[in-house]
Amino acid sequence: MADNDDLRSKILAAEDLTREAVWIPEWETKVWVRTMTGAQRDTWEREVAAEMKDGTVNVRARLALLTVCDEQGKVLFSERDLLSLAGKSAAALDRIFEVAARLNHVLPDDVEVLEKNS
Repeated sequence: MADNDDLRSKILAAEDLTREAVWIPEWETKVWVRTMTGAQRDTWEREVAAEMKDGTVNVRARLALLTVCDEQGKVLFSERDLLSLAGKSAAALDRIFEVAARLNHVLPDDVEVLEKNS
């Protein structure tokens, strides 16, 4: 039983939210993009599916909302920033989306499944 407790403690203590710096020339700044928590990934999938149902899909902005962070990993944006982010450069959002998708294992098939389930 002690081995299981040790393993459990090791897993729960692991610093597993990696981040990567990304230069955004459109904004003339570097941002950090990080992995989402499991809860954030579930939120992203739920919100994207809901937006697909009502026709207001902000896939890139919503992923940026959950993954753009400061150097310490603290997320910069909140839900109230979604429409402002959605109004930013598509090229800039694509740069963030590309890194966030890679770090979070978001595959094209994932978005297709959300579309079919909406």
